[in-house]
Amino acid sequence: MTTTLAAKIAREYGTPCAVIDMDRVERNIARIQKACDDAGIANRPHIKTHKNPTIAKMQVVAGAKGITCQKIGEAEIMANAGIDDILISYNLLGEEKMARLGALNAKTRMTVAADNSTVVAGLPKAAEASGRTLSVVVECDTGRKRAGVETPAEAIALAREIAASKGLEFAGFMLYPTETGWADAQKFYDEALAGVRAHGLDAKVVSTGGTPNLVNIGKLKGGTEHRFGTYIYNDRMQVAAGVASWDDCALHIYSTVVSRAAPERGILDAGSKTLTTDTGGLEGHGLILEHPEAKIAKFAEEHGFLDLSRSNTRPNVGDVVRIVPNHVCVVVNMMDEVVMVRGDEIIGTLPVAARGKLR
Repeated sequence: MTTTLAAKIAREYGTPCAVIDMDRVERNIARIQKACDDAGIANRPHIKTHKNPTIAKMQVVAGAKGITCQKIGEAEIMANAGIDDILISYNLLGEEKMARLGALNAKTRMTVAADNSTVVAGLPKAAEASGRTLSVVVECDTGRKRAGVETPAEAIALAREIAASKGLEFAGFMLYPTETGWADAQKFYDEALAGVRAHGLDAKVVSTGGTPNLVNIGKLKGGTEHRFGTYIYNDRMQVAAGVASWDDCALHIYSTVVSRAAPERGILDAGSKTLTTDTGGLEGHGLILEHPEAKIAKFAEEHGFLDLSRSNTRPNVGDVVRIVPNHVCVVVNMMDEVVMVRGDEIIGTLPVAARGKLR
């Protein structure tokens, strides 16, 4: 980056501003697609990070078999943009959501996840409304203790419930193994697969997930696809996990130093409403590329508190700096748009179309 680009961003859009390097975005897409191709599994990127149909289409054109969404609202945005083959990797409940899911299933290939009988019991309404079969995968907990059935026996029982439900098709399993838990995930999957096969069923979809699991891609014998999300932009968490470099971080927050009231402290115009309070377990709230020893120590809503005590170089009031966020997914969800650049040139903006689609 040159000071000219920083000045252009500040002059034309103001700060704080989310800026994406499209050359890096394209490299990230190509890198992960190649990793999937080399491993012999399909790529089903999660749009939770970029929330933008244009980038989702870039991923599909590069070879992705479809996309992953977390919420119906995200899937509606993507389907309305013409994207086909969508997995919603989340339990869906309630008549309002079933009506919307039915409308989606009528016009695009949909798969949804379930980890309990209550969810499964509601899904036939969506299938009926769509006029065609709805594919369902069983979400399995393989160590994260988030959502998912906890035992292979529960997975088998739920698969049988799905298969016995009118309008539903048991499609397979969805897993999100921990970075070190793939041997346990294999045992879980092998037992669950043997169990469903004993009842005349099979798993055509076996979906694993997580950008930090890049090092494990293809390790699950029988896996058919992987759900990468954060890789599109990357962040401090992915660098810390060893699956990205600083050069892979495609989104930066441009922020202005608005105060230097004392030699060892300062204030940025990016606070918790820009960078989020989610540290991802890291020290500070982002890396300032121009002053890497500086620490974004704490936040108010619109103030980023700089601790410059360890910084060999210190910014002046009015300086525009670039910040790599700790957790980019949350940052993007607070933006109406991102500014696109190539090199030192601004090439346009992209709306964060699925921003705030929490249901």
